[in-house]
Amino acid sequence: MSELLDNRELKKEKLKEMLRKLHSGEDEKKVKEEFKEVLRSISPLEIPLIEQELVKEGITPREIAKMCDIHVEIFRESVSGAEKELQKFPPGHPLRTHYEENVEIIKDAEVLNLYASSLKNLDEKGRENVLKTLEGIVRGLKRIGFTHYDREEMVLFPYLERRGLNAVPAVLWRKHDEIRAEMNKLLREIGRKNYEEVMALGQDLASRLIDMVFRENNILYPTLQLLLSDGEFRAIREIDDEIGYYKVKPGGEWSTDAKPIMPYEVNAEISAEEMLNLPQHLLEELKKNMGEVQFRPDTYKLVREGDVQLTHGYLRPEEITAILRTMPGDLTFIDADDRVRFFSAGERVFTRTESILGRPVQLCHPPKSVHIVNKILQAFKNGERDKAEFWIDIKGRKILIQYFAVRDESGNYMGTLEFTQDITDIKKIEGEKRLLDWK
Repeated sequence: MSELLDNRELKKEKLKEMLRKLHSGEDEKKVKEEFKEVLRSISPLEIPLIEQELVKEGITPREIAKMCDIHVEIFRESVSGAEKELQKFPPGHPLRTHYEENVEIIKDAEVLNLYASSLKNLDEKGRENVLKTLEGIVRGLKRIGFTHYDREEMVLFPYLERRGLNAVPAVLWRKHDEIRAEMNKLLREIGRKNYEEVMALGQDLASRLIDMVFRENNILYPTLQLLLSDGEFRAIREIDDEIGYYKVKPGGEWSTDAKPIMPYEVNAEISAEEMLNLPQHLLEELKKNMGEVQFRPDTYKLVREGDVQLTHGYLRPEEITAILRTMPGDLTFIDADDRVRFFSAGERVFTRTESILGRPVQLCHPPKSVHIVNKILQAFKNGERDKAEFWIDIKGRKILIQYFAVRDESGNYMGTLEFTQDITDIKKIEGEKRLLDWK
C-alpha cells in the first residue's frame, strides 16, 4: 500500500514539475514528450487533487487561466483514452460524438476545478471576479444535462433495457441527476457568495463530471459497441439531432445502408445471448461499477392487432378516444373545407353533439360572430397566422379558447383545431411542487 502511495505522490510531483515548466515558457511539445509516460499513468480522479496542490502553492487565477488551455490539452491525453477511442469511429458515428463530447466535458471540468480551487487564496475583489467567471462556467455546464445526458437517457439506454441490462442505465441516470442537482446547488451558493461552499462544490462537481466520463468511456460505450448493430446506430444518429449536442457538431463521414432499428424492434432473446458473450473484463467492470449483471430481456411487442400507426407510436381507436376524453380540455377539428370533422368527448365547456358533424363551422356560431370566424380561417389558409386566442369568464371560471392552424409537413393548410380549457386553477399556481402529496 505504501509503495502505491509513493508512486502516486511521485506522479503528482512529476506532473507539477511539468506544469511549472510550461508556466516558465518552455516549449509545449518538448515538455509533453518529456512527461509522456507520466501523463499516461495519471488516473482521471487524481487530476483535481493535483490542481488543488498547485493552488495551495500560490499560483494566481490569472496564471491558472493562462496555463489552463495548455495543461488541459495535455491532461486530455491521459484521461480514459477518450481521444484514442474516438478514432475507432468515423465522424458522425454516434459513439464518436459521445467520445468527442466527453473530451470537451473533461476540459470544462478542469477549468471549473481550477477556478473553484483558486478562491482559497484570493482577496474579496478577486473572489468576486472569480465568482462571475464560475457562474458562466456552471451555466455552460448545465447544457451537458440537456444534451449529452439526455441523449444517453432517451436514446442509448432503451437499447440496453430492451436487452435486459437495466443496471447500467439505472446507475448512470441516478448519477446524471446527482450532477444536475449539484450544478443547481452550486449556482445558488455562487449567488449567496458562500466562498467555502462554492470551492467545495466546484471541486466535487468537477470530480463527478470526470468520474462520469470514466464510466461512460470504459463501460457504457464499449458495451454499446459490442451489442448494437449498424441499424441501431443509424436510428440513434437520426434521433440524436432532435436533442442536440454539447460543444461538438457530428461529421458526415459515417453512413450505413442498414435499416434503422428502434429499441422496440430489437429481438430481445437474441440480444440476451449476445450479452453472455461480452468480454470478461467488461462484465467485471459492469459488476464493479453498476451492480449485479442480470439478463431479463424485454419481449414486449409494441405493434398489436388493430393498432393505428401514428407518426410517433401505435394506438387502438378506443385508446385514442379515451385519451382525448381524458384530456383537461376539449378539442374540435374543422377541415380545409370548413366542415366540422371531429370533437372530443368528456366534459366540455361548450355544447357539442353528433348532429354538428359535417356542418359548416360558420353555421355553428351566432351570426354576429361569423365574420370573426371567417377572418381567422382566411388568415390560417393564407399562411398569415397560425394561432388565435380569446379568454372569457363563465360562471366565475376563466376559460381560454385557442385556435391553431393545422398544416402538413410541407406547410399546406389541412384545417383548424379549436382547443378550449378551464384555466382558473392553473392561474393560481405559484412556486414549485416536486413531491407527491397523496395520503
